[in-house]
Amino acid sequence: MGNIDYQKLGFKCGLEIHQQLEGKKLFCDCPTLNSNEEADVRFTRRLRAVAGETGQVDVAAKHEMQKGKKFIYESSSKDTCLVELDEEPPHEINKEALKTALLVALILNAKIIDRIQFMRKTVIDGSNTSGFQRTAMIAHEGYIDSSKGRIKIQTICLEEEAAQKIKDENGSVTYRLDRLGIPLIEIATDASIKDMDHAKEVAAYIGMILRSVKGTKRGLGTIRQDVNISINKGARTEVKGFQDLKSIPKVIDFEVNRQLKLIKANKKLVNEVRKAEQDLTTSFLRPMPGAARLYPETDVLPIKVEEKHIKDLKKKLPKLLSEKSSELEKKYKINKDLANELLNVDYFEEFVKKFVDLEASLIVHTLVNTPKEIKKRYELDPSILRKEDFEEILTYFNQGKVSKEAVIDLLIKKIKKEKISLEEFEAVSDKMLEQAIKELISKKKGLSIGAYMGILMGKYRGKVDGKKIMEILKRYVK
Repeated sequence: MGNIDYQKLGFKCGLEIHQQLEGKKLFCDCPTLNSNEEADVRFTRRLRAVAGETGQVDVAAKHEMQKGKKFIYESSSKDTCLVELDEEPPHEINKEALKTALLVALILNAKIIDRIQFMRKTVIDGSNTSGFQRTAMIAHEGYIDSSKGRIKIQTICLEEEAAQKIKDENGSVTYRLDRLGIPLIEIATDASIKDMDHAKEVAAYIGMILRSVKGTKRGLGTIRQDVNISINKGARTEVKGFQDLKSIPKVIDFEVNRQLKLIKANKKLVNEVRKAEQDLTTSFLRPMPGAARLYPETDVLPIKVEEKHIKDLKKKLPKLLSEKSSELEKKYKINKDLANELLNVDYFEEFVKKFVDLEASLIVHTLVNTPKEIKKRYELDPSILRKEDFEEILTYFNQGKVSKEAVIDLLIKKIKKEKISLEEFEAVSDKMLEQAIKELISKKKGLSIGAYMGILMGKYRGKVDGKKIMEILKRYVK
């Protein structure tokens, strides 16, 4: 990577960020989940492009249609319906999804569209059974402030998520339909991002805003970033498929260098859509789509957004995670990284209030650092631990039934689903410990303090604080 003067290159960059929402799908009552149910619905289709509102067939749609592929769709009837199959018109829009999208738009300082009109966006790659995606602009002209200046938010849209591709072989593509129709917020910035690291910063900040709003999904694949890039004498390229923020600078660096090499070789560049590959390169997907792919959706009525509704939503704007992190940092005197990790633990402050005899720092350590230690030292998966597991172990410690050294061993037992016997971890009093140390020194005279420490830790693992053992040893071993 490297040493490119982006300003001299005339570098322009904008982001499109797509965030899935929880609850029901956008136009039916099916759940928004990645289903594990066995498919009992299968059908095959071929799709063709139609003219958009301009009367032209979109170049990207035409490109996909010329491939002549057959599309195979499969789903479970337990979590999909005729709407996903395009055998039934869309139902009334999911009002909770619209509310969530409007909240995001308001946090982004955007102007809400007072009359929302859904459009059909021609999609012929098979990712939608109907051959189009329903999408509506809900707000525009927003902004965020970054370390390198203000970034304008051009549009905020609410649309349907695409079906999930399962395989692509022998001229046919298989899609799973449980993802199709999940509500999706699309946020598009202007092209004022300054360089590759700035792009990562802006993407991270918008991602933080999205996670601050109740109703957005969490986990791998629920948020995606597309990056639009251009340089002098180059061409606008949309790079799709980012799920890892760390890869954004590296792929931008590759794409800029790719265009520079083509320019140097006097090759003609054209606007195109490319895919971000796992090795941080990019590959051609299709020509850049344009306005010709859009035409009005006639099955969904326009939605009027009342001014009173917007005023009510402004009163309910959630606190940003960045603000919550700063508050945790100051309140509990912890560092920024720990505070950020605690944001993913909804029950931390509930535990602080419940376990009044425990220091907040110990609760933080148990919830954040101990699981990482278990994963690193014992190669176990701490993600299976639930609130109830942590609560049970902290209750034992709060009641004085175990020492804090027992916490990691007890959590390991929870992960392994082993029965817990508190007698095995019963805390040893200072008096009993001191007596045991004196007896050990009397029986095994002349050992080093480290040797005594090793023997005692082996005997009292999970029952006594190591610092306490060393403190007493130093009084008797000179």
